[in-house]
Amino acid sequence: MALYYELPVYKDTYKLILMIFEYTKDFSREYKYTLGQDMKRDALQLVRSIYRANKATEKREHLDKFIDDFELLKLEIRLATDMKILPAGKQAELSILLDSIGKQITGWRKTQPE
Repeated sequence: MALYYELPVYKDTYKLILMIFEYTKDFSREYKYTLGQDMKRDALQLVRSIYRANKATEKREHLDKFIDDFELLKLEIRLATDMKILPAGKQAELSILLDSIGKQITGWRKTQPE
């Protein structure tokens, strides 16, 4: 079993978290403590799921939780972009990481028995 912080999906997720924390600093006060806070919380939850999946014998439950939280975070990012809170350029940068993370988690989940 690899250390969770050495996994490529962990490294990409950590980069995503750093970007979200950086980008939400620029949100207006109205959204910084609502949508911005939710985005930070949901991004941090992804790391918890990776850690738990990596150490668990039965990984599928934790990977499913990751996928649920991941979809919610993608929705929050899209909402922030549609509301013009998050600039399209920053959303594009996040999308590249989101795509990479999604592929890695889907691949990991597919290797797990039902």
